[in-house]
Amino acid sequence: NVTEISLATVRVQNWDNTFTTIPTYSLISESFQNWRGMQESPGRRIKRAVYIKQNSVKFMTSENLEELKKVALIKKYITSRQEEIDKFNTENNIDKSLPLNGRNQTNLGIFRKYVDSYLNEHSAIHKELYIIVRHQAPTDKGIPIEILCFSRDKRWENFEYITADIFDHVIAAIPYFGLQLFESPSGDDITKLYGFQQEN
Repeated sequence: NVTEISLATVRVQNWDNTFTTIPTYSLISESFQNWRGMQESPGRRIKRAVYIKQNSVKFMTSENLEELKKVALIKKYITSRQEEIDKFNTENNIDKSLPLNGRNQTNLGIFRKYVDSYLNEHSAIHKELYIIVRHQAPTDKGIPIEILCFSRDKRWENFEYITADIFDHVIAAIPYFGLQLFESPSGDDITKLYGFQQEN
């Protein structure tokens, strides 16, 4: 909120009740962020990514699919998707002795669908605004899976609780799909590795 305007400066009250004095020319020569759009919109944006280890992504076997059908949110999706894939592979005489041939489901694809379904069922997420779960370009830290959605509650404290609740669940769900989160090695990891090498 702009609280004071003079010839040389503009005084702004920030969201955390601190004040910033900005040279007037900066409002023309530089970019700035206006939060009013968020305040007036029906939801507040959540945009964050988790990083998946690339070598944990794999094609799904029939046994894997049967296990994941126990997950209520995606049981119907897995069944209908696999019927579509089986039909395509049969009609085109695909040799499925090698999983690489034809069409297949992957654990990462099913995980993305799970997160999308989870967000669409979450009571704190605004269903009339964007809900997107997407791949981004792979990096040296893994494959970013970005979640973009909007919380109904825009108050800062509640917004942070909602965001934490969503990512607590997403992070805990990842191992159920045979996927792994990327995490840079810590000092303990290096110590354990070094100790193992020394013993051998």
